[in-house]
Amino acid sequence: MPQLGSKDSSLFRQVVRHYENKQYKKGIKTADQILRKNPNHGDTQAMKALIMSCLGQLEEAFVLGKTALRNDMKSHVCWHVFGLLYRAEKNYEEAIKAYRNALKLEPDSQPIQRDLALLQMQMRDFEGYIQSRSSMLQSRPSLRQNWTALAIAHHLAGNLTEAENVLNTYEETLKTPPPRTDIEHSEAVLYKNSIIAESGDLERALEHLDTAGTRCTDVLAVMEMRADYLFRLDRKTDAEAAYAALLERNLENSNYYDGLLKAKGIASNDHKSLKAVYDEWAEKYPRGDAPRRIPLDFLEGEDFKQAADSYLQRMLRKGVPSLFANIKVLYDSPSKRDTVQALVEGYASGEFKPEVNGSSENQKNGNATDFEASTYYFLAQHYNYYLSRDLQKALVYVEKAINLVPKSVDYYMTKARIFKHYGDSSKAAEIMEEARKLDEKDRYINSKAAKYQLRDNQNEKGLDDMSKFTRNETVGGALGDLLEMQCVWYLTEDAEAYLRQKKLGLALKRFHAVFNIFDVWQEDQFDFHSFSLRKGMIRAYIDMVRWEDHLRDHPFYTRMALGAIKTYILLHDQPDLAHGPMFANINGADGEDRKKALKKAKKEQQRLEKAEAERKDLKKASAATAKGADGETKKEDTDPTGTKLVQTKEPLKDSLKFLTPLLEYSPGNIDVQTTGFEVYIRRQKHALALKCLLAAHAIDSSNPVLHVQLLRFRLALNNLSEPLSETISEIVTKEFDQILPKSTDLRKWNESYLTSHKGSVDHVRGALSARLLLAPDTKAEAEKELISTLDLESTTLEKALAGLDTLDEWNSGSATKQAYIEKAHKKWSEASAFRST
Repeated sequence: MPQLGSKDSSLFRQVVRHYENKQYKKGIKTADQILRKNPNHGDTQAMKALIMSCLGQLEEAFVLGKTALRNDMKSHVCWHVFGLLYRAEKNYEEAIKAYRNALKLEPDSQPIQRDLALLQMQMRDFEGYIQSRSSMLQSRPSLRQNWTALAIAHHLAGNLTEAENVLNTYEETLKTPPPRTDIEHSEAVLYKNSIIAESGDLERALEHLDTAGTRCTDVLAVMEMRADYLFRLDRKTDAEAAYAALLERNLENSNYYDGLLKAKGIASNDHKSLKAVYDEWAEKYPRGDAPRRIPLDFLEGEDFKQAADSYLQRMLRKGVPSLFANIKVLYDSPSKRDTVQALVEGYASGEFKPEVNGSSENQKNGNATDFEASTYYFLAQHYNYYLSRDLQKALVYVEKAINLVPKSVDYYMTKARIFKHYGDSSKAAEIMEEARKLDEKDRYINSKAAKYQLRDNQNEKGLDDMSKFTRNETVGGALGDLLEMQCVWYLTEDAEAYLRQKKLGLALKRFHAVFNIFDVWQEDQFDFHSFSLRKGMIRAYIDMVRWEDHLRDHPFYTRMALGAIKTYILLHDQPDLAHGPMFANINGADGEDRKKALKKAKKEQQRLEKAEAERKDLKKASAATAKGADGETKKEDTDPTGTKLVQTKEPLKDSLKFLTPLLEYSPGNIDVQTTGFEVYIRRQKHALALKCLLAAHAIDSSNPVLHVQLLRFRLALNNLSEPLSETISEIVTKEFDQILPKSTDLRKWNESYLTSHKGSVDHVRGALSARLLLAPDTKAEAEKELISTLDLESTTLEKALAGLDTLDEWNSGSATKQAYIEKAHKKWSEASAFRST
């Protein structure tokens, strides 16, 4: 490749400066000026491609980047830019390959080494990261962050000794000790100490902490680490003093009490000694809560009653709204639950006076009305709780509380929850909206109201509530802002509401939005690989890296992914739902009915599209210049209703995007395994379906969903349209026969399961579904038995609703459904699902 002249070389340096200063238009203009004279100059073409990618023109940038490489394969600039383009596309494997090619041509390039190291960290290639950081350290040994980065590389790779040696080597190069104000050094010292402790050498870790920790700025971390080391080294007296010092700083931290009691050597069943310790701290700090609350966990009998009486009256007199949330964990013990109930019922009836409280405090807080209202509020929550549920009493008490304090948001929220548990989602949403109006500046109650609207399938009302706390001038209005704020809970609830309404396009749109947010969180760590080193926040960085490694097993991801897979399965089983929810039960209809339904669906779709177009016209002017949170103009969504997503020809294949991470990161969740089976059995992937069954069987062999799936798999193997390959057949037969042998009498096997679990409504329902698979002619009998499950003690409202869904799965007639609803209505008269139409 011919060299540029001096004038063009100067222009090329300007292109680089324009790129670094984000003056992209000037950069392209200058690059074009060079290319007019030197049209095949690879480095200039590469820089222009890089600038184009920054302007969002990624496809054109790739084309130009490849052209640059063809023109100059031996240019490290071209290969480096090519790597940057792949990085922008999130194709990290190819980006790493390009960086390595660039390094072969320019081994001493710091920018290339840095970019390669960041990608290796992002991909968790620790061995490669160690090599890259070693090279960077050799190039610039005076820079502390290069030493720290190499120590991190060894630490995350499991080489704790090497990591400590790197930090020691750097400290030996220091001629003068850093000042106390050097936070980076302080963090490095504590990081080194954590590595020593992680290696198991606690004696040396304590010695190092006592020597170097005195100059650290994070005093609390030093105290906590020291107390932990002392206890683990069995230096009980010193550990006791250390935990006492921590309690002096924070009386409410229960972990400090645990440490103190263990250091004192008090047995967990020595309640008298335990109580004495807590009483000592309660006397020392009269306003403290923890030393009064924690003893309730271990006290029993009369001791518990006296302590609970003192604590409850103290908190009720203060009117603490969170009192019930603080003590409901005690309800796992029926005797404690009954004691608390008797005490608070006594306060409500006037049997116990609030002045006689057994508290060491002499001052009187609040007044009799406040005490009475707080007592009623507590009892409303008590009877609303699932371990002590009596919704009629709960409603009576919450009404009494509201009569005393008509403007209390908390009381109205509890009333809404009571109606939620009654099964009346509309009434619950209505009352929660009343609570929201009592304090329109409170974001929490606003979010609660929106959530209840979504649970009642009122998506527009929910969004309207949320819009009161969003920047509605952004592209997409309130929804666009919620997407930008990554409001995962709202998007998930919104998706589930649309799924219940069979509006699969909108449901998939929301599920994909949440999936993309998790992707963004995965990508967001990239910037911290360099940022954390510059700032010296090493311990927090290590925590972040380890947290990111478990991102996809987060409960919200699992919930979202299961919902998305369920949507795709529904779309596979009922392809007509792609046209709209009115097609929900059209499967199996004759041609004339299908034509009528299709015509109706098209009219409805046209109406929705017209309404959407009108909405767009109203917002068109502001949308053209709408800015995102980062100040950049955002592109308008071309598929706001998810029409393109729902028109997929391979819904099961698309579901793998959600299923694969679930199976990898949450293999111990039985819902994940049973959902995986549903996908793979429909895709005729028998080996993968069996893998899910085996995993589910290992988790809970008696699970009712698994029971039905085992039968379905056996029937599928017995009635294959085409034989499996010899290898697959051998594996499947051998593994599955260990759970359900081919010789098994399936009817007896199912009836035995039913007999063993006749007291559980879920298991009975599963056995009845299995019986229908074996003998479809027994449907009428199965329906009668399903209706009779409403009489079982284990039947809750949620399980009764699941039974209604089962009747839908069985395609039961309207008369059967009506009989089920009428019987359920007698037991749950307030539930909207069981009101006769």
